[in-house]
Amino acid sequence: MLKRKKEFNRLILVGFSFIILGLCILIYFLSVYINDSYKELNLKKEFYIEYENTEKTPISVQTQQKAEEKHSKSVNYIAIIKIPKIKLEKGFFGKDSYQNNVNKNIEILDDSDMPDKEKGNVILAAHSGNSKVSYFKNLYKLETNDSISIFYQGSEYKYKIVNIYDIPKTGTAKIKRNIDKSTLTLITCRQGTDNQIIIISELVEKG
Repeated sequence: MLKRKKEFNRLILVGFSFIILGLCILIYFLSVYINDSYKELNLKKEFYIEYENTEKTPISVQTQQKAEEKHSKSVNYIAIIKIPKIKLEKGFFGKDSYQNNVNKNIEILDDSDMPDKEKGNVILAAHSGNSKVSYFKNLYKLETNDSISIFYQGSEYKYKIVNIYDIPKTGTAKIKRNIDKSTLTLITCRQGTDNQIIIISELVEKG
């Protein structure tokens, strides 16, 4: 009888230990989520404050280049992409920022132009899937004529999707776009396949 009681007490102790361990893990991940959400909120807030205070008057090429160099290495967002249909609103960093990494954020690729370049092509890539950095996980829901906006240096660049196609995942992406238009290209993996989704949008308005 005493032996059974000791065994029962041991099982209770083990059970409580697992419960406490589980609660600790839950609290840890919850604190990480809250911290990440707080950082994201602050980054967006700081971006939109600067965005609202940016003059929309024409500036010289030299001044523009200096501004782009400054933002390229910034620890703050240089732009925000907004896709209403899939409820995505996420900033991205400059090309030279250590945060400009597909394993951390939406990445602007080295071959990308900035939104203000006439007939340029903005190229953004992000993960799909279920991880916390899967910012393009709902990209597959988009269709032609859906709207996308990029907020950059005091202007909103409004795009319409004109083409969606898949390519094999080989490490390079063939972009089919109208070179006489200012475009936005979004790239992510199609879940459950060895393909990538390419979404091409064209600029329809700058506000």
